[in-house]
Amino acid sequence: MNTASSAPIPKGRWKHIIPATILVYIVAYMDRTNIAIGIAGGMDKDLGMTASFSGLVAGIFFIGYIFLQVPGGHIAERYSAKKFIAWTIVAWGGFALLTGFVQNPTQLLIIRFILGVAEGGVYPAILALIGHWFPNEEKARAIAFFQMNLAVASIITGPLSGWLIEVQGWREMFIIEGVLSLGLLFIWMPMVADHPHQAKWLDPREREWIERKLEEDKMGSSVDDKASFKTIIRSVNLWKLIGIYFFVQVGFYGFALWMPNLIRNLTGSGMTIVGALTAAPYFLCIIGQYYIAKWCDKTMNRRLYTAIPLVGFAICLTLSLLLKDNIWLAYGMMVICGFFLQAYAGPFWTLPPLLFPANVLGGVRGSINALGNLGGFIGPYLVGLLTMTISQTAGMFVLVGALLIATFLLFTLPAITARPPTK
Repeated sequence: MNTASSAPIPKGRWKHIIPATILVYIVAYMDRTNIAIGIAGGMDKDLGMTASFSGLVAGIFFIGYIFLQVPGGHIAERYSAKKFIAWTIVAWGGFALLTGFVQNPTQLLIIRFILGVAEGGVYPAILALIGHWFPNEEKARAIAFFQMNLAVASIITGPLSGWLIEVQGWREMFIIEGVLSLGLLFIWMPMVADHPHQAKWLDPREREWIERKLEEDKMGSSVDDKASFKTIIRSVNLWKLIGIYFFVQVGFYGFALWMPNLIRNLTGSGMTIVGALTAAPYFLCIIGQYYIAKWCDKTMNRRLYTAIPLVGFAICLTLSLLLKDNIWLAYGMMVICGFFLQAYAGPFWTLPPLLFPANVLGGVRGSINALGNLGGFIGPYLVGLLTMTISQTAGMFVLVGALLIATFLLFTLPAITARPPTK
């Protein structure tokens, strides 16, 4: 009996839930950001788009992205994240495919907006799903592993999209990658369950451990029966979290969606080489996400380990701009940006459960992701506008400023830490 009780807990939750969420978001992120490779690969010239309109096209996705954020979080918490995400896969995969058939900038703008609506509820739904499967002591790592999809997607998207454009064309690139999206259903449905008690593949010992740990977390968290979306929307801390996420997204998407263009201008390389060079920072991104989340879970200092990546990103981006006369040194600093690029996410998304009652977390996460992701519209558009009116360097320095504002707001939050894990 003692031997059985001391045996390690099986890891089925890590082998089913996390890989499935990573795969879904890899393809979703590919369909979201391949527009950057398309623009760098001649789409803008074929459709007659200016630099500022190209920034608008890249960013309009995030206006549509708002609409399903809060509903998506609520549906996932109260009903089924699995079914909700399955339906969104059908929607966004279809519109991603249709991007290959656009004939003018207006059609492209409309499809990008609808694509944003279709993808909008996926992120809060996946965060809710992770909350059903991973207790507090594992949460930063679970979210960080899920967030690695952005790095993996970027590693894949740059070379694959660049190669498809060179051998086929930008239209074929969108069509092929849209078909890949629809194929996700054959992976998502059999691998995922909404809760541990619904998973036939789960070892009973693991189910018991997860449910016990989640119950301990529930007992340690607050529940306010009077709290509702109408009451939490007045919370200063909610608006600080929204502000932090907004300015982070300004920095991240402004950099990510213009990086292929930056690299092409810096090196003068062809699209296959540009795609490969665009992928390099995201190898370090995976390492940064893993170690920052690991250190965060070890110390439980969520605020500090959210701030470190933001400051590191701002410093490396600044150095890449100051060193632009040395092509490969400037590019090397872009690559190092990758270590910090998404490392904030695991620690950041552990903050809402520490600041708000458990029964309103769906609305809190949805609000942060919905309004904060408007930064994903502002960042690319500002860089495009400043590229036309001043210089691309000026646009990049605006992104640095956004990251520093996010860091300042972070340290105005209460210095609350999570309870250390119990054995």
